Amino acid sequence: MNLLRRILRSLAGRSRGTFSRGCVLVALYDRPRYNRWVPTADLHPGAAVLGVAALNRLARDVLERALPLMWIRGEVSNFTCAASGHCYFTLKDAGAQVRCAMFRNRARLLTWQLTNGMQVEVRALVTLFEARGEFQLNVEAVRRAGVGALYEAFERLKVRLAAEGLFDSERKRGLPRLPRAIGVVTSPKAAALRDVLSVLARRMPSIPVIVYPTPVQGEGAGLSIAQAIEAASRRKECDVLILCRGGGSIEDLWAFNEEGVARAIHECAVPVVSGVGHETDFTIADFVADLRAPTPSAAAEAVSPDGLALRASVGQIGQRLRRALLRNLERRGQALDYLARRLVDPRERMRAEGRHLRQIAVRLVACGSKGIESRRWAVSDLARRLSAARPDAAGRLAHLQQIAWRLQTARREDLQTRAVRLTAAAARLEALNPHAVLERGYAIATDGAGRIVRNAAGLAVGDLLRVRFASGQAETRVQRLDSAGSESPLGPPATGARSEPG
Repeated sequence: MNLLRRILRSLAGRSRGTFSRGCVLVALYDRPRYNRWVPTADLHPGAAVLGVAALNRLARDVLERALPLMWIRGEVSNFTCAASGHCYFTLKDAGAQVRCAMFRNRARLLTWQLTNGMQVEVRALVTLFEARGEFQLNVEAVRRAGVGALYEAFERLKVRLAAEGLFDSERKRGLPRLPRAIGVVTSPKAAALRDVLSVLARRMPSIPVIVYPTPVQGEGAGLSIAQAIEAASRRKECDVLILCRGGGSIEDLWAFNEEGVARAIHECAVPVVSGVGHETDFTIADFVADLRAPTPSAAAEAVSPDGLALRASVGQIGQRLRRALLRNLERRGQALDYLARRLVDPRERMRAEGRHLRQIAVRLVACGSKGIESRRWAVSDLARRLSAARPDAAGRLAHLQQIAWRLQTARREDLQTRAVRLTAAAARLEALNPHAVLERGYAIATDGAGRIVRNAAGLAVGDLLRVRFASGQAETRVQRLDSAGSESPLGPPATGARSEPG
């Protein structure tokens, strides 16, 4: 009541100088108990009248001035994000709902994904969308307030059914390529049914469609949907089943999130295609179904063959068969012409065979005489070659005797040459024999290390020398040295020299 009074006072205040106060009474004619707040002066036929745009602009200004930024709590539903980056959703509780808009510059600040079913708190400005006259909230900020009860129940059932294997891809069945009949489980009054029938009539009107009517929203809708699916499975009137309805909030689609519907789809004897809601809507039925289509129209396209494409394919097959038939006829015609050319009069054929036999006889006689002559020439050639290749035993024996004599002569000459060489080498070796030099009176002196002494300069008085003779050797010590190379005798040797027999 206080809020309405503030709005009316604002309207009355803004009316001065801009429009007649009587127009406010026109706008609020259905609320007579509030008319006491609006002046009733100037109500006459010539009073000014507001346009709709001016009225919406005025209402927006009143709302934005009267209600400051505030925090509002509710559950997110119908969330969409446009290509421009703006986000739109509905904020609701148990008693009401309100549209919300979150523009791109604010949505970009969110660090988490806003989804349907979430309990959130939004800081928003109450306003009016002038173009459509819709009451809405312009959201400035969003914070989490927990997950909605419906969404939480959805997640619990989803996890439990997934653990049981109802969502496994291995159990998904393929759709028939040419179904004999198509079943549709939906409400007879639903717009989705009209969309499905329209698509089926356009693509393949010859396929019969069986509708299993059931409510798709409200109390008991889930049980009715499950019973309709069970009836279709039991009757086996169709080869594929479409489960469809239009889009909506999570509450509107909740019948398709019930466990009974999921188990009925799982146990259905025919493949089930789910076409519930829009592309952004997901239900438990989508996960259990053999195929999930984004819309009911897409589900109808998935289960029905394209009649135009089939007709085009049949036309192409007919053309290929026609071309193959023509080619086969042409090939058979050529074979028939060939056989006709080979088919002649038997008498003419006998005459031709007789001429052919005479030719063969002439050729056989010619080949026989020619073969005998060629064989005679071959035998003569072989005899000549054998005579030329026969070995001469006497000549070979004389040749071998000559080779043996030459070998003996060469051996004697080689032995004589080697004997002469050996004698000369022995003489040279004897001339170089050091024992021969010792036999002529020479001796070899070596020091204590066994080195031969060639020069007296390398000796010192008292050095022990070993002197080797032609026969035997002796040890002596140096008594005196003559380094000048004089050849005069050194005198008698000192006593104490020791000799050893060689």
